[in-house]
Amino acid sequence: MLIFAGPILGKLFMIVIRFFTAFLVLLAAAPAMSQDRRVPTSPAELKLSYAPIVQRVQPAVVNVYAAKVVQNRNPLLDDPIFRRFFGVPGQQPEQMQRSLGSGVMVDPSGLVVTNNHVIEGADQVKVSLSDKREFEAEIVLKDSRTDLAVLRLKDTHEKFPTLDFANSDELLVGDVVLAIGNPFGVGQTVTHGIISALARTQVGITDYQFFIQTDAAINPGNSGGALVDMTGKLAGVNTAIFSRSGGSQGIGFAIPANMVRVVVASAKNGGKAVKRPWLGARLQAVTPEIAETLGLRLPTGALVANVVANSPAARAGLKSSDLIVAIDGQAVDDPNAFDYRFATRPLGGASQIDVQRAGKTVKLTVPLETAPDTGRNEIVLTGRSPFQGAKVANISPAVADEMHLDADTEGVVVTDLADGGTAASVGFQKGDIIIAVNNQKITKTSDLEKATRETARVWHITLARGGQQINVTLGG
Repeated sequence: MLIFAGPILGKLFMIVIRFFTAFLVLLAAAPAMSQDRRVPTSPAELKLSYAPIVQRVQPAVVNVYAAKVVQNRNPLLDDPIFRRFFGVPGQQPEQMQRSLGSGVMVDPSGLVVTNNHVIEGADQVKVSLSDKREFEAEIVLKDSRTDLAVLRLKDTHEKFPTLDFANSDELLVGDVVLAIGNPFGVGQTVTHGIISALARTQVGITDYQFFIQTDAAINPGNSGGALVDMTGKLAGVNTAIFSRSGGSQGIGFAIPANMVRVVVASAKNGGKAVKRPWLGARLQAVTPEIAETLGLRLPTGALVANVVANSPAARAGLKSSDLIVAIDGQAVDDPNAFDYRFATRPLGGASQIDVQRAGKTVKLTVPLETAPDTGRNEIVLTGRSPFQGAKVANISPAVADEMHLDADTEGVVVTDLADGGTAASVGFQKGDIIIAVNNQKITKTSDLEKATRETARVWHITLARGGQQINVTLGG
């Protein structure tokens, strides 16, 4: 047994201890330091690549070409003096407008999903495969609320490669993704990046504001193309970019696969429109001021402004001033997040909604059913009037839900406007509610159709827009 005694031996002992401690620290740090930079140790590590994923998914990504015929209308023809002296030419010159986008094959029979804005108004649609073959395509379903459309290839007798849907709710910020499409028409192109953000709700592209944001380069022509995860599944459909130059600036947005799945399922079931669950309640965002009033720590959730009588929300027991904080266990940050979550739920079942009411959490079960759509009577006005080219509908609960109107709103609403129509040119907007025409009250579409058949030099129109009543005088 050794016993160290005296000052010299004590100092020597301390030096040995310090040296040994420093050595242990360096030894522990060595593996971490060596992981920062190292030379590849095998040929396989030099060949790491996305190529296997690309080779597997690329055949299912297609190019979409749409074309429509438009007339070049001379603005002088709108001048009554010019028309009186020079007449109206019998045939107006026509021009072919073309648009370019991308699409994804989602069914072996030849079903393709793309963006609605790629094929909107098209008279002819063609789909080009990765092997350069081209097919005529028919439009099976268009859904402007999600900016998605489903096409079907014509005259085909083969099975096509497809992409399976990923569960977009499982994506995480930082996940690597590939964007595949046809930017600027140069041909099929692959770019890579990461998911920069999830649940983007302040983008302003579609009714359902809940986008995947990515820094993978997306450019004009990529619309409708695939955003693919590292398992080769469809994570989303690329739909828009944020750009001041027209080119990619590293902020692109994709519609999540779970929403795409709903639209495709409707097309497969033969539907011409997407059927979604109807809540029957109007929601509003929680501002910092509202949060302070309610005693909330954070301004999150969806506040119930009102509930429609006999709606699923009413039958579930939802009340005004309830704060929705979750649906089926998933947190709800704002009304847009709730709308997305609720819209992707399958019809026929039920969802559990968590609400804060008087400081307590209440769980409600809401049936998943569609809004009543009886009496919509949607028509396109074709007579010579300021409304020519407007599509209008009676305000049923389904229409009110689609157009974000209160269910008790009365009148006739403009649901769409034809390009080049008189209604669009004089300034009518989608969502306008027509209240009266030439002192005649308009309560249903047949009233408006009758009013537009009457000859009038001056049109006095009362409409509601954005909650305000507007009086318009046209003609004279």
